[in-house]
Amino acid sequence: MSVLLLRLAGPLQAWGSAARFTRRTTENAPTKSGVLGLLAAAQGRTRDAGLSDLAALEFGVRIDQPGVRLRDFQTAHHADSDKAMPLSERFYLADAVFVAGVAGEPQLLHALYEALLEPVFLPYLGRRSCPPAQPVTISEPLDTDLETALREAPWEASERYRKRYANSVRHAHGSRPGPPQLEILLDCPAGEVPDITLRDLPLSFDPRHRQYGLRGIRGTHGTPPSSSPPPPHDPTTVLLPAAPRNT
Repeated sequence: MSVLLLRLAGPLQAWGSAARFTRRTTENAPTKSGVLGLLAAAQGRTRDAGLSDLAALEFGVRIDQPGVRLRDFQTAHHADSDKAMPLSERFYLADAVFVAGVAGEPQLLHALYEALLEPVFLPYLGRRSCPPAQPVTISEPLDTDLETALREAPWEASERYRKRYANSVRHAHGSRPGPPQLEILLDCPAGEVPDITLRDLPLSFDPRHRQYGLRGIRGTHGTPPSSSPPPPHDPTTVLLPAAPRNT
């Protein structure tokens, strides 16, 4: 059993599990369908490709920086008739950071890791309008179990959020803050009663007939090891022209 950890950080994220019609909501943490969709896209799988190997992976997520909920209104016109479409209401998580993980056979996880380094389709955080602000990969697959990996992963919160957290602890308790207790959401083992259920287990991404099954989730908490905040990352640097060579 191996574990692949992912860093999901961006200005906006949207992880829906029950969005319908003109109201597009988001959960408070990444969904299994959203993260597996990111992995499938990195491998270049088409929307009608099989998902059974990915759906069988154990999934979990740690909430390192919860962010804030943002509501947006969007308009659109029909591509052929130019008729105005109904106003849609869309929700996002702004300034959030998560560590997500999948566990399974080492060969598959190494293939997913390699795909994330050179993705066929660019990754996004739930919706195409939500690009990641940090590299998605944290490290090569780890030889451990998923819960241990999520508990022991470095805290990925931004420096600004860490300072705000430290100030709130000092103000409330007058003491020097340590690493926080972070919420961890894991697949609930078969035979146990889940804390919550979501319909986010992907069975098919085919736009003609999308299918999702119910997934049980159990919650726990963990304190990450002390770590420095991640360095700044600008994904647009690869788009800049190369510096001229001296001749």
